[in-house]
Amino acid sequence: MFNLDLSTLIARAIVLLLAFTIHELAHAVTADWLGDPTPRRMGRITLNPLAHLDPMGTIALLIAGFGWAKPVMVNPMNMRGNPRSAMAIVAAAGPASNLVMAVLFAMPFRFGLVNLAGIFSGSSVLPSVPYLLFECVWINLILMLFNLIPIPPLDGYKILTGILPPEMSYSLRPLEQYGFIILLAVVFLVPSVLGFLVVQPAQSVFSFLVGF
Repeated sequence: MFNLDLSTLIARAIVLLLAFTIHELAHAVTADWLGDPTPRRMGRITLNPLAHLDPMGTIALLIAGFGWAKPVMVNPMNMRGNPRSAMAIVAAAGPASNLVMAVLFAMPFRFGLVNLAGIFSGSSVLPSVPYLLFECVWINLILMLFNLIPIPPLDGYKILTGILPPEMSYSLRPLEQYGFIILLAVVFLVPSVLGFLVVQPAQSVFSFLVGF
C-alpha cells in the first residue's frame, strides 16, 4: 500500500480519477433522479474529474491509501418520499458504484484474460495492465468499505441515520460536529479498526471477485 514508485502513483492516479468521479457522480445522479436539482445546479452531474476531486483527499489516498473527494451537496427536502430514506439511498449510491466498478474490473482476472502473476510486469514508469486492473479492484473495494463506516461525514453514517427510527437518528446528530475528528482519530490512533472494518473485508472480497 505504501509502495510509492512512479508506476504505482500513475496507476493510482488513473484509478482515483475514475473511482472518485463515478462515486460522486452516483450520489449526484441519484439525488437528481429523486427530485433534488441541487447537484445539477452545482455542476456535479458530469464525468469531468475536476468537478469531483478534492486536492488534499486525492493526495492522501495516493500516499496513505485513504482519502476523500469533494462531497456532493444535496437537499433531502427536495426529494420524493421520506427525506431520511431518500438521503440514505443517495448515500448508498456512492459505495454501490465502487462495488460495481470492482466487479467489472475483476472480470478479466476471473475469466482468465489476465493473470495476477503479471501485475508487476510493467516498466518502472508505466504500470502493467494487470497491475492497473488490480488497483482498480482494490481501491474501489477500499473506498466502498471505508465509506460504509458509520462515522460522519461518511456515507455509512448517512445510511445508518436514514434507516434508524427517527428518535435514534436525531440522538446521533450531536456527533456530526465531531465526526471528522473522530474519523481522524480512528485512522491515525487506532488503525487496527480500519484493518478490521476495511482492509480485511477488502482482502476477502478481492479474493472472491478475482477467483484467487
